[in-house]
Amino acid sequence: MNRIDQLFDKKKNGILSVFFTAGYPRLDDTASIIESLAENGVDLIEIGVPFSDPLADGPVIQTASTQSLKNGMSVKLLFNQLADIRQKVSVPLILMGYLNPIIQFGPERYFKTAADCGIDGLIIPDLPFAEYMESYKDAAERHGLHVIMLITPETSDERIRLIDENTGGFIYMVSSASVTGAKNVFSDANLAYFRRVNTMQLRHPRLIGFGISNKVTFDAACEEASGAIIGSKFVSLLGTENSIDEAVRKLMEAIR
Repeated sequence: MNRIDQLFDKKKNGILSVFFTAGYPRLDDTASIIESLAENGVDLIEIGVPFSDPLADGPVIQTASTQSLKNGMSVKLLFNQLADIRQKVSVPLILMGYLNPIIQFGPERYFKTAADCGIDGLIIPDLPFAEYMESYKDAAERHGLHVIMLITPETSDERIRLIDENTGGFIYMVSSASVTGAKNVFSDANLAYFRRVNTMQLRHPRLIGFGISNKVTFDAACEEASGAIIGSKFVSLLGTENSIDEAVRKLMEAIR
């Protein structure tokens, strides 16, 4: 069974997923960040593949992507860094990256190499659902990878049901139709959207992302879904703290 499915089978709520940009702040930090997050009880880790034009990302993650690319990060190097990661951690791992680097690397090669490294799923923010169905679904399933799709307050019920029926793992609920970044509290419109989706009785669990930065928003997300995804907050800490472990410690303090 895919490790993402195992996680949601054994833990129904309070799931913490953390995103970071591979190659930031230093090129060789990738494995150390994953190990530190896993050792501190993070349930799911999203490894960001840097890209020069990250449309869905706010300034914190854009800056991290730019620095990572300047540091020399590439898809090939990232896979080299992840080659023996399964000797160190058992936590589910997801690659989050835009479509262009996947096309440049070769989709079949990308999926196979990811699976060989022990990656459990992919998030491709700019992959249209129709294109996923036509060109990527079979390859992902063949390599045992879940492709996690994003939904927003503007996503129709019909599209949400199609995503629920044709993808694996969980559904990524974007808290608002904007770029990523930390917020302090959810709006009434956010809460209405979460509750609308909850009434649909979907077969997949949901995680809420974009704007989770503290105990208030993490707890609120856990009331409306199985857990939350934290990205910008942690990437920001990686850029300001003296060590990876200190950044992870401050992240955990912020949501507890």
